[in-house]
Amino acid sequence: MLFKTALPPQYALDSDFVAELDEEILAFIDKGLAYHDEGAFNRIALKEFELQFHTIPPYREYCLHKGITPEQARKWQDIPAVPSKAFKDFVLASFPVEKAEHAYFTSGTTNPLKKGKIYRDPAAVKLINAANGSLTRRYVFPDQERMKILLMTPSPQMAPGIGMAVGLERVRSQFGTPESDYLISFGGLNLELMVQSLIDAEATGAPLALIGSTPGFIFFFKACQRDRISFKLPHGSRICDGGGYMGQFGECSKEEYFAMCRDILGVPEHHCINVLGMGEVSTNFFDSTLDDHLAGRESSRHKIIPPWTRTEVVDVDNFARLPVGEIGLLKHYDLANRSMVVAVQTDNLGFETAGGFEIVGRWKKRPGKLDAEEIRGSHGGKIMNQMIDLLLKRNLKKLGRLYEKLSRRPDTK
Repeated sequence: MLFKTALPPQYALDSDFVAELDEEILAFIDKGLAYHDEGAFNRIALKEFELQFHTIPPYREYCLHKGITPEQARKWQDIPAVPSKAFKDFVLASFPVEKAEHAYFTSGTTNPLKKGKIYRDPAAVKLINAANGSLTRRYVFPDQERMKILLMTPSPQMAPGIGMAVGLERVRSQFGTPESDYLISFGGLNLELMVQSLIDAEATGAPLALIGSTPGFIFFFKACQRDRISFKLPHGSRICDGGGYMGQFGECSKEEYFAMCRDILGVPEHHCINVLGMGEVSTNFFDSTLDDHLAGRESSRHKIIPPWTRTEVVDVDNFARLPVGEIGLLKHYDLANRSMVVAVQTDNLGFETAGGFEIVGRWKKRPGKLDAEEIRGSHGGKIMNQMIDLLLKRNLKKLGRLYEKLSRRPDTK
């Protein structure tokens, strides 16, 4: 639902208030992942709340219903968190959407026919690029300036309305070598490019990065098992998959997934990084595993909470914060969400850890119960997964014959 009201001039997109706020947010992000200033975070979050309260009518009505206004909020925890499902019912943008540079769909996992839209103006795009660029560098490519990246996703030209495709184009251009490429087109999976790249990496010793949705990798691994094919990628190769982990996902457990990464591609578990991305939250949440490994730290796998975000786990009934280790709903506060709402209450189940949080599934919305359903994929939700299912399965049927052909090529090193 789109509310047609004039924005207060002091909060307009070209106002000094918004320009100064964007400068403050960007400066906070640019201070890096070791920077922590609770006072600065609190001040900026409350300033964003003031902007969003006055510029997003449905959010203002929600806050008034909750009995919280900018004058009453004293700390970031006071800011009302919008349920993620609200993005499917309302346009939650703090600026006129005709000025958007980004416009793409939320996941629609619960109901793929009812999808929300995410809008970002040009200045907000700079915020998300700064935030996720620094995180990708630290947690996916800390030891490689650039490397060849194979993206097991559609390109943004093929899927312009899917946030995962838009975000990964930025990753390709910022961290990939010129030969980096997308593996999925309208014709399906470019299986020849994938297999040839894996063979070449084995022969040359140049590490390779594979990035895509978790189901896509599982389909490929299953096909390799069927045809008894495996590779030994060079040291430093890595896999970054998008989607929340839980006890079961795709067609295997988390432990089985890591075992296939090792046995089929030769990539050890500490070079397998999962990222949780949501359309409703600008910042991505990366596994700590590669960063911990390179630093020689012994730590359980968990999602890192960057300094410009806060994540709480709350009770499903009263939304009170839960102790570390107890499973509840994930609530995120993200300063990079200036163009939307700074606080988002998700229906994802997870728990806090000593260093961050972990996700275990999506709440089935049964009062008093923590039953979880499986989550697959990330920004693209069911639409992305259905596209990948169709485009991969068809071409993977010929994996064995293609591998035999390519491995016998005289020009294969």
